[in-house]
Amino acid sequence: MTATAPTGSGTERRDALAEAIFQATIGAQELLHIYLGDRLGLYAALSELDTATPAELAGAADIAPRYAREWLEQQAVAGVLDLAQDSTDPNARRFRLPAAAAEVLCDPDSPYFMVPLAQLSVSIAQALPRVMAAFLNGGGVAFEAYGADAREGIERVNRPMFGNQLAQEWIPAMPDIHDRLRGAEPPARVADLGCGSGWSTVAIANGYPRAWVDGIDIDEASIDSARRVAADAGLADRVTFFQRDAAHPALAGRYDLVTLFETLHDMAHPVEVLTAARGMLAHGGAVLVGDERVAEEFTAPGDDIERFHYGWSAVHCLAVAMVEPDAVGTGTAIRPDTVRRYAREAGFSAVTVLPIEHDFWRFYRLDP
Repeated sequence: MTATAPTGSGTERRDALAEAIFQATIGAQELLHIYLGDRLGLYAALSELDTATPAELAGAADIAPRYAREWLEQQAVAGVLDLAQDSTDPNARRFRLPAAAAEVLCDPDSPYFMVPLAQLSVSIAQALPRVMAAFLNGGGVAFEAYGADAREGIERVNRPMFGNQLAQEWIPAMPDIHDRLRGAEPPARVADLGCGSGWSTVAIANGYPRAWVDGIDIDEASIDSARRVAADAGLADRVTFFQRDAAHPALAGRYDLVTLFETLHDMAHPVEVLTAARGMLAHGGAVLVGDERVAEEFTAPGDDIERFHYGWSAVHCLAVAMVEPDAVGTGTAIRPDTVRRYAREAGFSAVTVLPIEHDFWRFYRLDP
């Protein structure tokens, strides 16, 4: 992706920046309408209908007809919905959710499912006053301050990757670990650190039916959600969730694989966590870290991926990591040299960047 940030000088740069802010405002407004469509079940209702008038959508989704009309018109103007039948009477217009849009907005297992990004953006807006205070006092913002939208948004945005790639591509990139997890006796054990709502943990268990998998997280609400996810998947007999610190002595030396997915950069003390992860490994085990695929060094202006990652950093990732005393404050832009340094300080002897193609994440194998 190429850089799209305003460049140049003088009036050209002024005009470009003004236009960029105008377009960003349109995007932000449209994102709020996507949030409403998702959280109020409007897209889900439309996906069940061939076409709908405002009154029909209002009845199907149990919302007020006048708001249904305004939302439908906005979505059509934005190009999200199709105007299936026009009319001089605005209440008689019919709207359709195209199949291609339904995959992006309604299919939680599709790799093109993007609607959770709206949920995450709203979660940040809700916590912004506390983020502003953190800017002033140098402290942090508790993850809980971002509300259920943050927890659910992270769960939903990562779920398709876990379901479609984790056991199919990521772990197989470590052939010895892949073979161990497929082995019969004794059953392999996996620890999924920072498991969140458990979709990564469940994906490992689904991909390796002979392995026992433990999900570990310090967030109580996430662990409660994870237990429901495992139960619904019929995996409660092989998947266990713990709300505890990774350094708990009961976890030492028992795992063939320890995973950390998109969580290392959020940790106040990543070296201590990696040290604990190393201590959890059985002989021949390894740690798999999946974290942001940012550029290997800082470059400004950055491309769209770099802008995307930096967009979350100061307002969420850095803020949640700064809550604890003496936090290192990694931020979203966790570069390969930083991961190598953390791993070296944690006592690992080797760090390998795995040959996995992914637009947003980079994968590291850490060997003790």
